[in-house]
Amino acid sequence: MTYPSVKLNDGRAIPQLGFGVWQVENDIAEKVVGIALDDGYRHIDTAKIYGNEEGVGKAIAASSVDRDEIWLTTKVWNDDQGYDRAIEAFNESLARLGVESVDLLLIHWVSAHRGLYLETWKALIELQKQGKAKSIGVSNFPEEHLREIIDATGVTPAVNQIELHPYFNQAELRKVNDELGIKTEAWSPLGQGGEVLKDPVITEIAETHSATSAQVIIAWHLANGIIVFPKSVTEERIASNFKALELKLSPEEIEKINGLTREDGRIGADPATADF
Repeated sequence: MTYPSVKLNDGRAIPQLGFGVWQVENDIAEKVVGIALDDGYRHIDTAKIYGNEEGVGKAIAASSVDRDEIWLTTKVWNDDQGYDRAIEAFNESLARLGVESVDLLLIHWVSAHRGLYLETWKALIELQKQGKAKSIGVSNFPEEHLREIIDATGVTPAVNQIELHPYFNQAELRKVNDELGIKTEAWSPLGQGGEVLKDPVITEIAETHSATSAQVIIAWHLANGIIVFPKSVTEERIASNFKALELKLSPEEIEKINGLTREDGRIGADPATADF
């Protein structure tokens, strides 16, 4: 089994399959991140707003895996947007994580109504220059805001992390990301564990491969070149999700899953109109 990576526009390679910790309590995060690292994951995605950076940091510090082998992502929350505040908030994240730098720092939401996303992007550029954030990117950014920050600074985000799952496959925004040289990351890649896991198309493909529905969906993300980090707090599922790396879908199966997308498939807020 090979562990695939994706090359970013800054020349660095990010592990394509990672482990997410959204909605995971701080003490639980310490435990499950440790399990994930033991299982072979080398990419951990957290954020200030998740409230578990400290637990993630403790797991990394306690792991037998060298820090330089682990890709660590965190994010600047909406309340911390603005040049000076973003830098201050990120330094607070570093302290909670117990590390000197992260591999990827993202602006968590465009939060356009605040009018601070460009200044925040400039702060991330400065943090990258300082070596504290080795790669920088955004999350939940629509096309117009991506183009605005690139045009204003000349610096293109390495990634855009967006809601993406079979019922909402974001084909158009993925095309924009590709055009701009931005890699796409998926949040809620399993549709938050709901209806999509029971979809007949997914379950039929899973039966064909003696796989789980989650493994099929993760394999679909990987086949489409998407960076994906499913979350689980169950030891068995953490291990099972990682084994999706062994699953290869046929072009026909990938197209069947591509066809599941829906106009009303979005689960979370629309970044273009979100006001938090």
